[in-house]
Amino acid sequence: MGISLGGLLALFAALVALVVPAAPPTPPAPPSTHASGSLVGKIVGIDPGHNGRNYTDPSYLNKQVWNGREYEDCDTTGTQTGGGYDEHTFNWAVANYLAQKLRAAGAKVVWTRTSDTGIGPCVDQRARLLNQGHADISIDIHADGGPTSGRGFAILLPVADGPNNRVINASVRFGGYLRSQLLAMTGMPVSTYDGSNGFAYRDDLAGLNLTTEPKVLVECGNMRNATDAALLTSKTWQVKAADAMASAIVKMLAG
Repeated sequence: MGISLGGLLALFAALVALVVPAAPPTPPAPPSTHASGSLVGKIVGIDPGHNGRNYTDPSYLNKQVWNGREYEDCDTTGTQTGGGYDEHTFNWAVANYLAQKLRAAGAKVVWTRTSDTGIGPCVDQRARLLNQGHADISIDIHADGGPTSGRGFAILLPVADGPNNRVINASVRFGGYLRSQLLAMTGMPVSTYDGSNGFAYRDDLAGLNLTTEPKVLVECGNMRNATDAALLTSKTWQVKAADAMASAIVKMLAG
């Protein structure tokens, strides 16, 4: 008995269904962690470490400033990847992505520098700028120049040193949120060589010693490690890092 054209088409469709599985359903988009308006009325301080022309004035960088506990250098040039990508460039890029996200959520942003083509300011002045800007929370953005075999991010936390005494607990809480968000959103592991489990307490940094608002310093990865450097130099990854920072800030201020 012959098979009609319709029957042949039905048989062909059945065979295709057996060979080609149906596409999985599209997963729902994750809810926004920094929705519009969630930070209205809040002020966030951003300190992109170093500056693009620091290398031109060693005497300025070597000037000694009081960090609340001892004297330290005004600033440094920062580090760079093996391919010559500068830390100050990374810091500035991530800071701008972060500022965009914070403003979209309604926050006002206070900066320590306004371009990547200047010198300074010194680390003590950076702390004062954010304090005087009445920041509700601040973040210092860096990338590390560690051993080439080492990987991962480290969140540097303040130790009580007078001006920062009342914000220690909040800073530690902020650091916890940031660690969780960086792990969940960026694929960068915690540091294998700095601190413990992604955290390092520091009493030798003006930005942390002199802060009067909750603050952490984040070393986003190790520029001297090839695997980390491939991430740190990627615009896609930089946006993810900024998104993780924004999410942690929202959890602190609007959670």
